[in-house]
Amino acid sequence: MATTKFAKREKGGAASEAPSGPLPITQDAPRRRRRPVVMGAGLALSAVGALIAVWLVNDAGDRISVIATARAIPAGAVIKPSDLVIAHVSRDAALHPVPVARKKEIIGKAAAADMPAGILVSTESVRDNASLAQGKDVVGILAKPGQLPSQRLQPGDEVVIVYTPQGGSGSSGSGNSGSGASGKNAAGPDSQPAVVTRVGDADANGARVVDVAAAGTSSPTLAAWAASGNASIVLKAKR
Repeated sequence: MATTKFAKREKGGAASEAPSGPLPITQDAPRRRRRPVVMGAGLALSAVGALIAVWLVNDAGDRISVIATARAIPAGAVIKPSDLVIAHVSRDAALHPVPVARKKEIIGKAAAADMPAGILVSTESVRDNASLAQGKDVVGILAKPGQLPSQRLQPGDEVVIVYTPQGGSGSSGSGNSGSGASGKNAAGPDSQPAVVTRVGDADANGARVVDVAAAGTSSPTLAAWAASGNASIVLKAKR
């Protein structure tokens, strides 16, 4: 252990040796006083950190269970339970997703537009498919490219089904939309008004099955046109 000797100076100026016993040197340094400002700032930062942690925990816990799409749903398709999944999202006043408790209100309705996979479902995402066909017959028409407008049809669209035989004759002989005793339209091809209720997916050749609702008096004619492949669909202009 290191030691040192201290010299003691007498009143007359002469130095005299200190007591012969060695004194130990300690490593204790004078302690600095902590500043109150620094301590207060540290306490304030700790409090802020605790508040942020509490806020994050509460925000993570404030989630609701809603409905989302499990796969892409084309416009007009009837929504099935397998088309939907449960998603957990934070509450947001800007969003209006359908809660899981109201899932039954969505199943069985038709998609109002194309719905990609992984999006939240709202009440505006679906429409009551039955109301489009209420009081009318539904006919499925297989239309190939050239028999459909390039604009994608949507459920609720008003259309005109036109008889377009391969031979070029504009009358089917059974249409009821023309004038005169023969029931044929002398001014153009036979046609029938209808409303789109569902649009199927395109096959490998680009053909689609389009379900249309029409009056019971014209549905047999439309079915005959569709069976012969001589039905073209015209989208009516929006009013």
